[in-house]
Amino acid sequence: MKNIEIMPNKYPLSSGIPCVKHKCSLCCVKTEMPLSRSDMRRILKLGYNLKDFAVKTEEGWQLKNDSGKCVFLSEEGCEIYPYRPEGCRLYPLVYDETLKAVKFDDICPYNDEFKVTEDDIQRLINLLIQLEKEMKEKDTP
Repeated sequence: MKNIEIMPNKYPLSSGIPCVKHKCSLCCVKTEMPLSRSDMRRILKLGYNLKDFAVKTEEGWQLKNDSGKCVFLSEEGCEIYPYRPEGCRLYPLVYDETLKAVKFDDICPYNDEFKVTEDDIQRLINLLIQLEKEMKEKDTP
């Protein structure tokens, strides 16, 4: 496990620059990315139908996979990149339930090229709180 450090001279999480630079979409393979109501509404406004991009699980709504990858992943990359879910924007920053800590996801081969700010950590915590709240409410977007 890599420790998270707030360091300069690295790329902001939301930039996705290391992913583009290395043509990496590993995080989009067999994704279990959770979707908040605001994520779903943002994607619905693009003209997609909920059933085409989201699945309901016991943990809440998640991005749907097609042939083992996110439905929005194409040869050119993410088809909805400017509108992608908040979890995608924050990746590779994740919350490890076993460690009860925020950390970089071990499957990301380029996580050492991202910088994390206190704001990023707070955004992840806020997202987790929102997803937990929405799961209890059991509503759709």
